[in-house]
Amino acid sequence: MKHLAIVQHTQSEWLGAIEDHLEGRGIRFSYFRPFSAGGTLPDIMTLGDGLVLLGGGPWGAASAGHLLPTLEGEVRLARACLMMGKPVVGFGLGSQILSLAADGGAEAGPFVFEIADAVRTKPDALGGFLPARYPNVTYMRDRPRPPDYAEVLAVDAAGHPMLFQIGKNAFGFAGNPGVRPAMIEDLVMEFDDAPANSGELLPSLQAQARAIEDALVPIMTGLVQQTGWMGA
Repeated sequence: MKHLAIVQHTQSEWLGAIEDHLEGRGIRFSYFRPFSAGGTLPDIMTLGDGLVLLGGGPWGAASAGHLLPTLEGEVRLARACLMMGKPVVGFGLGSQILSLAADGGAEAGPFVFEIADAVRTKPDALGGFLPARYPNVTYMRDRPRPPDYAEVLAVDAAGHPMLFQIGKNAFGFAGNPGVRPAMIEDLVMEFDDAPANSGELLPSLQAQARAIEDALVPIMTGLVQQTGWMGA
């Protein structure tokens, strides 16, 4: 069975609905919580079949005073995975870490909560399974700046990368495609720092919950194929 290492950066953000898709395919996973007492990052030598880097709430990869405490170590870990050909998937802050590991960058920006459509840039994205449009929820400080050789698979209305691919099996999502409204609610309560529009947008997120779940079905089908996680 395949086994994935999942790195959390907050108590509140986890895989969300993605867990159901992994479990349904017999893909195991373990959470690593380096922010907790005694918590560590995965060991590259025992990592397993892939690395998933989750979002970070108010933490970022570019804004002074808000840098993720384990940023350097996670960039090294992701870079080692890329060099070894292990799949890496980053959501939110995780996409910034992936971009840095692939010799791209991260742009400083405000802490935002946004719900908008992501638009596919090429029909064969994620093996042809990425929807032409899908709801994207961004709860993130700063933005990824993928390297020039990356393939941008989806963008928002302003042209910002919402999904990009590094090589054959590494993917950066600006949001968590398995997000559940309760995760954002918990993030707002977990930290004193939250986007000013959080209370206004939470009802909209509830209204989009079904559309997000529907879009996740083809996204996960394509993702597990492209990463090789469907293999025995």
